[in-house]
Amino acid sequence: MASAFNRFETGKVQKISESFSSYVFLQLLWNYKLNLTTDPKFESVAVEVCKTTIPEIKECAEEPRGKGYLVSCLVDHRSNISEYQCHQYITKMTTIIYSDYRLICGFMDKCRDDINALHCGSINTGEKDLHSQGEVIACLEKGLVSEAEDPGQRQEVKDECKKAILRVAELSSDDFHLDRYLYFSCRDDRERFCENTQAGEGRVYKCLFNHKFEEAMTEKVCVCLCVCGGGIRQNGKTLKRREKKQNCRRDNNFPSRIFPSVEGHAGLVMMGSIPQRLSGRSVVIRRPNATSLQLQNLIQEADPGADYRIDRALNEACESVIQTACKHIRSGDPMILSCLMEHLYTEKMVEDCEHRLLELQYFISRDWKLDPILYRKCQGDAARLCHTHGWNETSEAMPPGAVFSCLYRHAYRTEEQGRRLSRDCKVEVQRILHQRALDVKLDPELQKRCMTDLGKWCSEKTESGQELECLQDHLEDLGTDCRDIVGNLTELESEDIQIEALLIRACEPVIQSHCHEVADNQIDSGDLMECLVLNKHQKEMNEKCAVGVTHFQLLQMKDFRFSYKFKMACKEDVLKLCPNIKKKIDVVICLSTTVRNDTLQDAKEHRVALKCRKQLRVEELEMSEDIRLEPELYESCKQDISRLCPNVAFGNAQVIECLKENKKQLTPICHQKVFKLQEVEMMDPERDYQLMRVCKQMIKRFCPDSDAKSMLQCLKQNKNSELMDPKCKQMITKRQITQNTDYRLNPVLRKACKADIPKFCQSVLNKATDDSELEGQVISCLKLKYADQRLSPDCEDQIRVILQESALDYRLDPQLQMHCTDEISRLCAEEAAAQEQTGQVEECLKLNLLKIKHDPCKKEVLNILKESKADIFVDPVLHTACALDIKHHCAAIPPGRGRQMSCLMEALGDKRVRLQPECKKRLQDRIDMWSYAAKVAPAEGFSDLATQVLLSPSKNYILFMMALAVCLLFLVGLLCGRITKRVTRELKDR
Repeated sequence: MASAFNRFETGKVQKISESFSSYVFLQLLWNYKLNLTTDPKFESVAVEVCKTTIPEIKECAEEPRGKGYLVSCLVDHRSNISEYQCHQYITKMTTIIYSDYRLICGFMDKCRDDINALHCGSINTGEKDLHSQGEVIACLEKGLVSEAEDPGQRQEVKDECKKAILRVAELSSDDFHLDRYLYFSCRDDRERFCENTQAGEGRVYKCLFNHKFEEAMTEKVCVCLCVCGGGIRQNGKTLKRREKKQNCRRDNNFPSRIFPSVEGHAGLVMMGSIPQRLSGRSVVIRRPNATSLQLQNLIQEADPGADYRIDRALNEACESVIQTACKHIRSGDPMILSCLMEHLYTEKMVEDCEHRLLELQYFISRDWKLDPILYRKCQGDAARLCHTHGWNETSEAMPPGAVFSCLYRHAYRTEEQGRRLSRDCKVEVQRILHQRALDVKLDPELQKRCMTDLGKWCSEKTESGQELECLQDHLEDLGTDCRDIVGNLTELESEDIQIEALLIRACEPVIQSHCHEVADNQIDSGDLMECLVLNKHQKEMNEKCAVGVTHFQLLQMKDFRFSYKFKMACKEDVLKLCPNIKKKIDVVICLSTTVRNDTLQDAKEHRVALKCRKQLRVEELEMSEDIRLEPELYESCKQDISRLCPNVAFGNAQVIECLKENKKQLTPICHQKVFKLQEVEMMDPERDYQLMRVCKQMIKRFCPDSDAKSMLQCLKQNKNSELMDPKCKQMITKRQITQNTDYRLNPVLRKACKADIPKFCQSVLNKATDDSELEGQVISCLKLKYADQRLSPDCEDQIRVILQESALDYRLDPQLQMHCTDEISRLCAEEAAAQEQTGQVEECLKLNLLKIKHDPCKKEVLNILKESKADIFVDPVLHTACALDIKHHCAAIPPGRGRQMSCLMEALGDKRVRLQPECKKRLQDRIDMWSYAAKVAPAEGFSDLATQVLLSPSKNYILFMMALAVCLLFLVGLLCGRITKRVTRELKDR
């Protein structure tokens, strides 16, 4: 067996064939090799060497002997041969067979006519180099491609020859040595670049392809063949090394850059590869139809989407970025372009690469066929949903851009809507959308419809992402076509904010810390933006992210459809209850009013659905964070903000808080809006953003089970707890001060005293307006009636609470603060400056009552003294001093209506009772004050007089004297009556 094998010395034959070129010798050599393939001895060696392999391969075992078919069959199944000697023998025979196509079994008989018809070279011996027959195969393959692209115009290749060509190309693509045309052209380059690459399985070819743009690469046929890498699909077979779209040039003048210049069109500048249309933002290039067609054909021919290295300029400009940002992706992979786009406008991107990348993406974005990954993942969906079945199946009715638009429309359909994209295709569509959002020029439809508006409104916006933001900011001013497409894009962003790649990059820290769970979801549905809004003021939030989130919030106010979750939850209610309303703020007001009316009327069934009410709540809370999210309030207070809050930043409700603190200086229209806002916040404290933010932890501690509307009430009840946070306590005090300026800002008091207010304070109500505070006049009126013990029990309880709170902090009494500002500054400055208010200012004013010169202030202090008679709890200093005595002597007496105060007065007058020295001293001071008050402010009526008598420490004496006077008066009357009757009788008797 070995001697027979060595006798043929096929390796030597190969070396001889590569060493000699004389015509006579080559002719003899070819005939010798042709005879080898049909020589029975040659075939018998194959049978002997491969005796165990042939039975395992059914096709080869059935081949007839003596015609060379057996060897050809073994070559076809070489990859399945495991026997070492057989594999070595067939490998050497393969080298001989593929040195000339005529040695391949059946090829010459099947393709003789096609070779002559397509002028692919003569098959007659001696007409050309017999060892360059790979050119003939390349010519036939080109004929196949031409036939597929332009059927009917070219000479058709016979089916039996097609099969032979496909078989040759398929087999030869596996091993570099078997493609003689490529082998002879690229021998030097193979040794230079791929010396250590083992032949087989296409490895040498891949190595050459990856180095095709190296400076040292020979710019000959090798470059052309390498560039022509790819594949065609023909009769179910794959030609691994031929590319149907490339028209490779086989001359020695192959250009250093793949794209030739397009000349003859004004305004068009070519820089090596792609028109510099995108290099300058302020330059607008008008492209005639002919130029557009040439450019489109140019890009289609080059197909840089399949391999970015075809664009030499891009490859050179982006080399450093690829090495750093995309080094994990194999060189030549189409995903390199996506990686570069992901790093556009980042620190890793260089300016030259950015320009080249945008130039290329400008054209890829206008033809979905130029993105091979998108096509591969979405071709089935395009056929199923968009009725296009092939890569080249586009027409005027279905242009390239329309296919992607169709895919985009189906990308965000819900399960209920049906006809959705496959998961892989949706991912790719989202990838394209993310890339297009980086620059308006990458969205063909947007740029086409908005060119005029971009020039009109956004000519100065040159930074990345600014043009789209500008269009969104001027949404109401845009033309109809532009407004529609910008609106649609914004609506899409609301569902999938990750389309805003620049925003997502800026927000990466806060996403990783607080929103990573929703960010990892395949379906966003507005959750990520909602999470960013909720965490807008976390420490991880940087300025860029905060600005981007706020911009999107402001944008949402223009149209309720821009809030995806709100739109999905409330669209049916909006259509039913708020038709023809578009602005989000108006929709929120409309729905909120409906909810409030249904609640007040105790409707059996709410007109607004539960899911909408929940989302409506979320929107209301978000709007309270920034005054700009309430356009009506913002527009009314713009002047006041500039004048009173020039250095206050928007967000965190800081501007709103500034306006509240300066409300006395506000313009009437702004004051009206702020008052209405405070009224809403007091009714629903959860909408008070500053209160909820500052007291967040205290609410968790003290009010975990309280509902939203009783939150402030709960905080007030726990205000003086030792565990209360000082900042929260300060905020609660601010809200109490606000509430005490007007009973309408205290919903609990308003409900409790709804009958008492019109009964006792109608004169004050007559002066009231709907949009301004009453400065505590109604509450002062109710306080006086409390002292007279004329209020209803519920109202009395609420006034007692207010009296107790204001007794500790004078700022909670608006009338006292308004009338006694100067007196407090003059007499009680030190007490007023104390950080903790515990009633020291009121005590100071009481002690200095004789020094008060301002009559209104003196009257307020006297009213305080009068109120303290009714309840010792409203006199914190006296209550603290006498707490122990109350416990010992008045424990059985319920508080209120002056009962405990009367008990202490009786104890003071009882010599058997010994009070605490401090209590005794304070009580005596109060008696002196009340005596002075009685002189300065006598009783205004019988009820007032009766109250003073009952609360007087000498009431028993007074009552005794009054009873004695009544008895004396009765006796005098009786005596006078008897005398009068006697006189009358005497007169009658006369």
